[in-house]
Formats: sequence, structure tokens, C-alpha cells
Amino acid sequence: MSLALVKPPETDPLEGWSLPAWTYDDPEFAALEIERVFRPSWQVVCHVSDIANPGDWHSLDYIGESVIVVRGTDGEVRAFTNVCRHRGSRIVDGSSGCAKKLVCPYHAWTFELDGRLTGVPDSASYPTLDKSKAGLAPVDCEIWRGFVFVRLESGGPSVAEMMAPYEAMVAPYQFERLEALGRVTMRPRAVNWKNVGDNYSDGLHIPVSHPGLTRLLGKSYGIEATEHVDRMWGDIEDRFSSGWSERLYQKLLPPVSHLPQESQRKWLYFKLWPSVAFDIYPDQVDFMQWLPTGPTTCLIREISYVLPDERREMKAARYLNWRINRLVNAEDTALINRVQEGMASRSFSVGPLSDKEVCLKSFCRKMRAVIPEARMEQRPAKGWSER
Repeated sequence: MSLALVKPPETDPLEGWSLPAWTYDDPEFAALEIERVFRPSWQVVCHVSDIANPGDWHSLDYIGESVIVVRGTDGEVRAFTNVCRHRGSRIVDGSSGCAKKLVCPYHAWTFELDGRLTGVPDSASYPTLDKSKAGLAPVDCEIWRGFVFVRLESGGPSVAEMMAPYEAMVAPYQFERLEALGRVTMRPRAVNWKNVGDNYSDGLHIPVSHPGLTRLLGKSYGIEATEHVDRMWGDIEDRFSSGWSERLYQKLLPPVSHLPQESQRKWLYFKLWPSVAFDIYPDQVDFMQWLPTGPTTCLIREISYVLPDERREMKAARYLNWRINRLVNAEDTALINRVQEGMASRSFSVGPLSDKEVCLKSFCRKMRAVIPEARMEQRPAKGWSER
């Protein structure tokens, strides 16, 4: 099969079609995604409140890398690969901690919180060592409204630039003041990472597959796509739901003084390219990201953040929010499993996209631009990515 790729015409004939099924399980395509999609993209690690004091650190392990973000003695937040410059050992273990210095457990090389190498036992025995050049390898780091993002390779827009169309919409939620509610939850899934993202931005399945969410939001659910961000939203119904979790949430959700009236009863969602999402509610803010762990596996990482509020009604609303979304997550898990399994059939290649599936069309457009072989309907012969 020829791999000659034709430049798409001004009106792309593939605009109304999904990505081909083979791109959801192909090892070579998955490897290219690591290099072209994930290494240059931003991933969220934590919130600044999680690393409030000098020495506090959080880590993120993904696509074969381990990144640590740490607050220095000067108050600055920096990011480094979690790799000693001596023999490549991981330096810290776990997802978070606090340290005065970062000391490698293998040979006790010691790094300052700003990444400088300052301690090497028997340093005179290393004739090629230049401490000034052997500090921890830095990683791009950006703090957007209190959330700490990292990027393995430079280039492309900042998180602030990606979210620029929605800054005024997000500002009233006071992200900078948020604090963690609980711990990060890790949820492995036996599906390609794209299936999680496709489902997240798909509005057509809401009334079909999420009865509780539909009872809560009615017909108000909407979606739109910008160059780097998808937005979804829905307004809580005035009519009380027949489901008790939704009904109590409707009744108990208290007014929030810092939000404008139009946001008091709104659920708002943002998906940043390629795989970071913020679920924004009047009562809390969740981040969720889905990271590839193989061609047909991924890991969902999520946590909730809240503003201090001791009202009993607010505590109850947050619990009910969790109950509602726990069911939605279970329903979505069943859906994405069905899709991943169905895509393995030789009878399926691509599917037509509705004009209402604007987010899916946008995602397909970007993927085809980054990996042009995604324009090929049928799986190419093994070794295609090396030709």
C-alpha cells in the first residue's frame, strides 16, 4: 500500500468523518502520538495550594517520564524530570512529599530545590564532572489561575493563550484560592485515550445514556469548539428531578456570593487539547486528565478542589455532586468500553459525524494535521511509521 499523502484540499472531504478505527489500537500510531501529541502538550500536575511551602513537591508520571514540580526556598515553583544526572535513577518516590533537598537514593547525589547539583560524595573521583552542568533537567512549567502545568517539549501556545477566549467566564470562580478536597484518584481504563476524550466532548449521547444528568440539566446542554479548547455547559433545571440525588442537589445547592447570577446554577466543562479537562460547578472544581499507557489502555487522573465553605448545605451539595458524577462516570465507562470493543471489528472503519458534533470534528481535524496518516481509512502495513 502506498503511503503517499495528498495535501488536504481547502474543503476537506474527511471533515464529516471520524478518525479511522485502526488509530485507536495501532502501536505505531500510539508511538507517534507520544512524540507529536503528548510530549509537546501541557498536562496539569496539581494546584499551588498543594505545594504551598518551600520543599513541597508533587509528581506526574506519564508516557515514560516522571516530572516533579517543587516550590523552592525563594517561593518559585519549578519543574524537573525526576531523574538523577549520575546514573539515571528516579530521585523521589510517590506522588507528593516535602524535602529540604532532593537526594538520590542510589549514590546520594544532592540537588537543591532550584535544581542545582551541590553534593556529590567523593566528587574528586569524577574527572569529567562539571556540577554547574549536571543539575536536574528543567521542564516547561506554567501556572494558570493557580493550577500547575508542565510540558516536556517547548513550542505552541501557553495554557493562558489556549484559555484566553474564556478568561472572563472562568475568573469569577476564584481558581487561585482553591484547595484540594480529598486525594487524586487514578482510574485505569482498557480503552485508547482518544475514546475517553471523544466521549467527554460528545453532547449527543447525554440524553441517550445519562438519564440522571438529563433530569438535572434538561435540554440546556450545549457544546462548542475553539482552536485549543472545547466547552460544554448546562443549566440546572428548576423542576425537581425524580432522582433523589439530583433532587436534593437542586434543593440544597446554596447561593455562592462570588459568582454572577448566570453561574449560580450552571455546570461548565472545558477540555484543553489534548487531554485535560476542568469540570466547573458552583460548589467545586474538578480536574480530570486521561493519559495513554498503551495503544488500548489509558489512565484517568482526577481530583476535586473547593473554596473554604463550612455551610452544611454546601457540604451536602458537594457530596451529592459526587454521587451524581459517580454514576455518570460508571455510565461513561460502559460506553467507552463498548466503543473500544466495537472498533476491533473489521466491519468498522470510520463513522459519519453530525454537524452538531463540532468538538469531535475539531479533534479529528487536529489529529489529522499532527499525524497525516490518520487520513488513511484502512490500517497501513506494519512498519509504516518508519518509511
